[in-house]
Amino acid sequence: MQFLSDNAAAVHPAVWKVMMAADSADAPYDGDALSRELDAAFTALFGRECAALWVATGTAANCLALASMVPPHGAAVCHREAHIEMDEGGAPGFYLHGAKLLLAGGEQAKIAPDAVAAVIDPIRDGVHQVQPHAVSITQASEYGCVYRPGELSALAAFAKERGLGLHVDGARFANAAAFLDCAPAEACAGADALSFGFVKNGGMSAEAVVFFDPEAAHMIRFRRKRAGHLQSKGRFMAAQILAMLEDGLWLANARAANAAAAEIGAAAGGRLLHPVEANEVFLSCTAAERAALRGQGFGFYDWGDGAARLVTAWDARAEHVSALARAISAL
Repeated sequence: MQFLSDNAAAVHPAVWKVMMAADSADAPYDGDALSRELDAAFTALFGRECAALWVATGTAANCLALASMVPPHGAAVCHREAHIEMDEGGAPGFYLHGAKLLLAGGEQAKIAPDAVAAVIDPIRDGVHQVQPHAVSITQASEYGCVYRPGELSALAAFAKERGLGLHVDGARFANAAAFLDCAPAEACAGADALSFGFVKNGGMSAEAVVFFDPEAAHMIRFRRKRAGHLQSKGRFMAAQILAMLEDGLWLANARAANAAAAEIGAAAGGRLLHPVEANEVFLSCTAAERAALRGQGFGFYDWGDGAARLVTAWDARAEHVSALARAISAL
């Protein structure tokens, strides 16, 4: 009964179906009919003109998006727990050719304008210090907490005032949008670029980089090739994304994962370390309690000393979720 990561979830049957249907000759790279549909599909989803590129990983999506905003001599501000800082193996520095990450604090792994200001205000304007060029946030955050539209709008207004781009790492964007139950555009309000995650939510191997200024995508097409992410049979990447967008499958899958997490969170009571808003549950657990849960067949990650992280997915089995909830209640 695995609650390690939504990366381990099954591929949704609809994704397999469209990939089989895409297995016929077409133009290579991103010149195929399916890849050419992506811009229109995301434009319809967000209600404004977009340009979208597929890539194979969330790491590449984040770094290519930031590369549209941050020069090699610049910096991006992110939370100190941000995935780009903690879990991407130095990829931002690699893709951005040495650009720096400036770390901010904030509850629930979220940052606010004053936290960004505290980081960048002491920086002198001149060639002797790295200058900020962007802010990167994670929606939902690394602690499974969701930025509200008002929080996003405030950050976007601050970024615009300071001449900074705003990037949203949306590895679990679907879970955030499902929690907010709002228009997709409101869940990333004011963003210049969004890394729209699909792999954690039922996809197999495709993520999207969405640019809300289509002109910004032009240069990133060259960077994607240089980074080794221009796949020769891109139609299989596009097929996955389009299948997830069709009829709101991306939201339905996220709602299922969120509901499973909510059930577990309700059983956790005072053990909860963070509000359960998406599909991650962080619990206070002793080593003995974690061993007891594992002894009953539950897989999850330890999260620092005295804590556990449980992640639900679109395909979480109801009986496994209920069994885990009962086991946590009984600790």
